Amino acid sequence: MVTRGAGPERSSAGDPVRTLKLLWRTPGEARTSRGPRQRTTVDAVVAAAIEIADADGLGAVTIRAVATRLGIATMATYTYVPGKAELLDLMLDTVYRQMPRRDLSGMAWRDRVSAIAGENRELLEQHPWVAQLATTRPPLGPGMIAKYEHELCAFDGLGLSDLDMDSALTYVLGFVMSVARIAIDTNAARADSGVTDDTWWEQAGPVLATVFDADEFPLAARVGEAAGRALGGAYNAEHAYRFGLARVLDGLAPVIGDRARGSGRSPAN
Repeated sequence: MVTRGAGPERSSAGDPVRTLKLLWRTPGEARTSRGPRQRTTVDAVVAAAIEIADADGLGAVTIRAVATRLGIATMATYTYVPGKAELLDLMLDTVYRQMPRRDLSGMAWRDRVSAIAGENRELLEQHPWVAQLATTRPPLGPGMIAKYEHELCAFDGLGLSDLDMDSALTYVLGFVMSVARIAIDTNAARADSGVTDDTWWEQAGPVLATVFDADEFPLAARVGEAAGRALGGAYNAEHAYRFGLARVLDGLAPVIGDRARGSGRSPAN
């Protein structure tokens, strides 16, 4: 079950200097400060937090919960991370660093863009809490930078300006995020209610039939019935993703074609 926090979470909400130093540490490196023998590591703290978030959502991630999972005192955890804000950045950058990345060389641009879209969709399926984090100020760690570098390769060599490459990537990732959020909310509603979509419709359908006038709303009646029959419900994440990604690629095609012609290049389809 996904546990939701009291308010929205966002990246880069902590102290930027301390956060960047933690983000760019060498994974697995030992602490050099004097004091009692260390019982854990920054990596272990981050891994424990990710496990909690994967199971129960960001709302369940607290310094106390992480400490309990690691079997250490809550105050001891602060010797590894200053607070939850910095921990969130470390969590996000870690899952970015661990993302599988396909070799995009030799692929047509549509296949490259589809590949990075798929990689991000898989990330959000494995770590739904990522969709709960606002990242307008992204964590500028090695994981995020490596992810950004890899994804820009999908648009490299197509005649796009640097700004257009960044904008095209933002467009694609925004689509993936929007579909993922609806899917996550759908799964959460199912888990919270304990009722499947089929059961919900079995209960709601007979009541709706007595109050809904198909003659007054003919398009809604016809299209809604056809979509519901084809999709098996009001929403199907797989269909939404496949249909939407095709439209995203179609939308990029004229821009890429125009820029490529202007630069004397011929983009592969």
